[in-house]
Amino acid sequence: MLDQANYTPRLKTVYKDQIRAVLKEEFGYKNDMQIPKLDKIVLNMGIGEAVKDSKKIKSAQADLTAIAGQKAVITKARNSIAGFRVREEMPLGVKVTLRGARMYEFLDRLITVALPRVRDFRGVKGTSFDGRGNYAMGIKEHIVFPEINFDQIDEMWGMDVIICTTAKTDAEAKALLKAFNMPFNS
Repeated sequence: MLDQANYTPRLKTVYKDQIRAVLKEEFGYKNDMQIPKLDKIVLNMGIGEAVKDSKKIKSAQADLTAIAGQKAVITKARNSIAGFRVREEMPLGVKVTLRGARMYEFLDRLITVALPRVRDFRGVKGTSFDGRGNYAMGIKEHIVFPEINFDQIDEMWGMDVIICTTAKTDAEAKALLKAFNMPFNS
């Protein structure tokens, strides 16, 4: 486990020493507090098969906990939907929100280890911003993370990765993520 008190992630050091100065010069910020920074990273797995087999949620929770380094929370259905055989309060997915050192560590592993392991990888879409400086992407197979033992998994799931920043515009958020070496294809 990380010793939070005496440990500074590599990407956080790079942000403080290099990226802040580059962004301040590029966008002409007058105040250091205007410089965009990472706020949080949310990981989400929707497990549709959990309707038929409730054990799959526990397996997905264990996998996401291993990937994030923090306990994943089970998400439950708000409403009943008869067509999908979903009842209210039925577990349907798992999610985890990363902040601080764990957030920087995860982003480092995502960019340097996981994304290059994706089959036929040509970069991530540069247009997946929401208009307020947040970036969302999907990963088809969660086995690209080194924490997952390929021999012990029973099923492959996709996952959503949402990177929330304090940037006001998409251009500022894209410049921030590019400075972190996010492999945009456009």
